[in-house]
Amino acid sequence: MSRTQAPRPAPPATPGHRPKLGRPPRNRADPDLRERILDVAEAQFSRHGYDAVSTRAVARAVGATSAMIHYYFNTKRELFDAVFARRADIINVERMAALDAYDRQAGRRVTVEGAIAAFLHPALVKFEEGEGWRNYLSLVAQVGNKHEWGGEVMTRSFDPVIQRLIAIIRKALPKASDIDLYWAYHFLSGALLLTLSETDRIDRLSGGRCRSTDIAAIEPRMVQFAAAGFRRVCGA
Repeated sequence: MSRTQAPRPAPPATPGHRPKLGRPPRNRADPDLRERILDVAEAQFSRHGYDAVSTRAVARAVGATSAMIHYYFNTKRELFDAVFARRADIINVERMAALDAYDRQAGRRVTVEGAIAAFLHPALVKFEEGEGWRNYLSLVAQVGNKHEWGGEVMTRSFDPVIQRLIAIIRKALPKASDIDLYWAYHFLSGALLLTLSETDRIDRLSGGRCRSTDIAAIEPRMVQFAAAGFRRVCGA
């Protein structure tokens, strides 16, 4: 008479290879989920600021787990850096291409207006490309005014393009000192960051005659305003 054999115990887990709950194997990572996480985190960072956003809140909005956020990005700061770099890479390529094209076409006839227009347009036109870009540009404005670490993030993300702009303006204003050129850019940067934040301050101040979202009105005026400022500060 045969006896039913007792089930064999499961083999012990191999040390260092215990599966992590809520995380897919590396070869099954979902790039679409990663992009959704970035989109949601971008929106939350832009609306609430870095300090007020948690990875748990991002996970909940995405419909994922906190473990999934940490799987793709490890920490909240790494998530933020990935959000910031994703579109910075795009806009930097477009800005550098616009500046190089203008410099090449204008040759010795470069103007301050032409250089500033080539620098500003790739950023300002993004307002017309959907909510994601508007969220990102608002986030850039926030980071530019973040005392603790905003300068480091902006330096890492945008300085090569800014140096290219200043190099072209230097050709248009050959007698300008570097000190005056950098101060003039500092003031241009302030105007740009305020515009990117899309507050309704100008709307209220002007009684609705000016709108903070009217990029078609803002862009040519900012070019003229900044160019006049560069010439005045630089003594041209």
